[in-house]
Parts: sequence; C-alpha cells; structure tokens
Amino acid sequence: MLDFTGRKIELLVIGGSAGSLKVLLQLLPELRIDLPFPVVIVLHRKPDPDSVLDLLLKNYTKLNLLEAGDKMSLSKNTVYLAPPDYHLLFENKELVSLDCSEKLNYSRPSIDVSFQSAAQIFKKNLATILLSGANADGVEGLRYVKSEGGLIFVQDPATAEVEYMPRQAILQTKVDAILKPEEFGQLINNLY
Repeated sequence: MLDFTGRKIELLVIGGSAGSLKVLLQLLPELRIDLPFPVVIVLHRKPDPDSVLDLLLKNYTKLNLLEAGDKMSLSKNTVYLAPPDYHLLFENKELVSLDCSEKLNYSRPSIDVSFQSAAQIFKKNLATILLSGANADGVEGLRYVKSEGGLIFVQDPATAEVEYMPRQAILQTKVDAILKPEEFGQLINNLY
C-alpha cells in the first residue's frame, strides 16, 4: 500500500495520448463523488471545433466535468478537460489559463507544459498520472514534478494500448507506482 503521510493532495493531473481514452472511461466511473481536489485531464486531441469528448466523458462520471476555459476557477470534486489546441497552465491554486504558444512534442495541449506548471504551484501536494501514448510528452514534466516533491503514477506499459509514453516515463523518471488501469480508481479515491 502506498503511503501518503505528510501530504494533502490538492490537485491531480492526468496526461495521456493514443490509447488513454479507454483507461479514462474505466477510471472515471470509479471516482468518489466527494473527491476533495480537482482533476485535470490533458489529452492529445485534434483541434476539432465539433469535438464531443467532454460530452462523452460526462457520461462516465458522477463528478462535474467541464472543458477548461481561460481564467476558469478550479473546484474540488470537478474534472476539467484541457481544450484542443491550447496549453493548460496554472496561474495559482484556484485558477487555470490557456495558452496557444507553439506545440511541444508535436502537441497542444502538451502534457509536459501542464505537469510543469502544476508542479510550480502545487509542489508536494500534486499527484500526476501518465497513461498510454506514442511520444515522450509528459516525461520532462514528470521530472519537474518529482523535483518539486509531487507524486508520479504511470500506467503499466504492458497494459497500454501504446506503451511508448509510459515506458519512457518509467525509464527516465523515478515513479512512485506503476499501475494497471483497474487500479487507478482506488488510488485516486485514496489520495487525500
């Protein structure tokens, strides 16, 4: 069992790319309705103005689920989805902002950008999860999360539809745990 003594998790950021949607659809229904912190999901997605990803994800959770907007306030027991074609940044512990600067690792939103921005604000009270994906986006951000004392959880590459992203995280950072998709819900529910 993982020990979270001395921490009060104030934010969870989940990053993923190819193959991660299936994991999200599995873990979202398991999240407790009184989750004491916000969850931010950063997925690589095409800049499609007709995207219905937020509507799909809403059907899989009892929590509030919103596509993040510029200068949007964060609330506990709410899931925020980074919009397509914007980097999601944290202004402070209560506010996110959107940025359309150039892509990082061919991606906007970039998982690295959101992980690093969150780590600067939340430090040891940040938990992160990196899921399936085809590039190394997220790895640099996880290094920064670890340097600030945050927690790093990674999908077991053997269970990932595309193993490259979680495998790179395991090879290049010091992760706190490697988990199967069915283990994430319980982990998140115990992060308090």
